[in-house]
Amino acid sequence: MLATASATPSDRPHVPVLLRPLLGAVAPVTGTWLDGTFGAGGYARGLLEAGAEKVIGVDRDPAVFELAQDWAGDYGDRLELVQGTFGKLDEYAQGLAGVVLDLGVSSMQIDQAERGFSFMKNGPLDMRMSQSGITAADLVNEADESTIADILYYYGEERAARRIARLIVARRAVEPIKTTGQLVQIIEKCLPRQKRGASHPATRSFQALRIAVNDEFNELVNGLEAAERALGPGGKLAVVSFHSLEDRIVKRFLQQRASRGGGGSRYAPEAQTMEPGFRIIGKAIAADETELAANPRARSARLRVAERTDAPARRAERSLLGIPGKKTRGKD
Repeated sequence: MLATASATPSDRPHVPVLLRPLLGAVAPVTGTWLDGTFGAGGYARGLLEAGAEKVIGVDRDPAVFELAQDWAGDYGDRLELVQGTFGKLDEYAQGLAGVVLDLGVSSMQIDQAERGFSFMKNGPLDMRMSQSGITAADLVNEADESTIADILYYYGEERAARRIARLIVARRAVEPIKTTGQLVQIIEKCLPRQKRGASHPATRSFQALRIAVNDEFNELVNGLEAAERALGPGGKLAVVSFHSLEDRIVKRFLQQRASRGGGGSRYAPEAQTMEPGFRIIGKAIAADETELAANPRARSARLRVAERTDAPARRAERSLLGIPGKKTRGKD
């Protein structure tokens, strides 16, 4: 789920995952676009250089705008920066020609140990994208064992969720769990020794806690609905996701909103038909061999693109989007 906004020098333009196929899928690029996950500004720059008249860059992390100060002025009033969440993007603009969402946490944030996103660097157990609200440390030290296990299982697909949660609760009774290093040690004790080439044992747990801290799945659905409200007819929605859970939500949202409804059966009345809000453009796009060679983190990325119709916007049926939640948790 990792976006690839790396902390690069300002004189070396940042190229985000799937930028080239994204620009190709939404061409021609005109009008006003909104980049709902501004990060290092790679998509915003790409859109501006491809012909967008203006890009509104939105991000919940105030630190990204400080990093953009060295180059943002080069675009004058064609680039507008807004601190906020993409779940409210329709409050920032209407009649947009396009919206792009690059989901997940950037390597720019991961590289900062003090942000607490990385299991490879010891630092405060934070994980807040907005740098406000509850932290990951708050969750692991205050939530009950069942809640922690559910977070790890549903948001990280961690099979050892119950075992890890049990040890977290036992350890915090001795001393508070305040750092990423402490949490990594706990997780490593619950899982088999890492095999060569396998992902780090803490990968799934850190993903799960970050998703919970930032309410990422609800924010994603809010953002998709807000994009539908903000896009003008013919406007493009482009979403880059980084793991199957969020890609499933995006896929089902677009399928649902590209359908007229109806159907039914002899046992149930036919549902009311509605004009579709989107037209899906092609299939999901993955990184090609050239991009993978330059950026291995693009391996899990998927791009989905859709075009807005002139039908009225409406709320999605959230129960059909596959949002992870409590059903049954496997034994471990």
